[in-house]
Amino acid sequence: MYTDFTQMPVWQKAMEIGVDVYKISDSLPKKEDYALTSQIRNAGESISANIAEGFGRGGNKEKCNFYRYSRGSASETKSHLIYGKLVGYFAEPESNSIITKIEEVIHELNKIIKSLGN
Repeated sequence: MYTDFTQMPVWQKAMEIGVDVYKISDSLPKKEDYALTSQIRNAGESISANIAEGFGRGGNKEKCNFYRYSRGSASETKSHLIYGKLVGYFAEPESNSIITKIEEVIHELNKIIKSLGN
């Protein structure tokens, strides 16, 4: 049993995703500052933030809600990465590496949600 969310492997991987997304979006054109850059960074950062918030909640139902929000943010981040790749902003190896981590986090979140009975 974890005593702090930072001990959770799923949170650790989600935090890696947030950092990776920040780095990959750093080279986006200035015209994307209030569009793709902002959206992908917010979505990428909220994956780990929602896991942390879920960890701090009391009941399983509340926990699951935040783990689901995290899963939604992960899917949103994946979509932004695919878009960025298609329009030529992101190189395929870097974006695919982050997408793989996202899919792993989604899989782990699904297992956690199922284990909590929700």
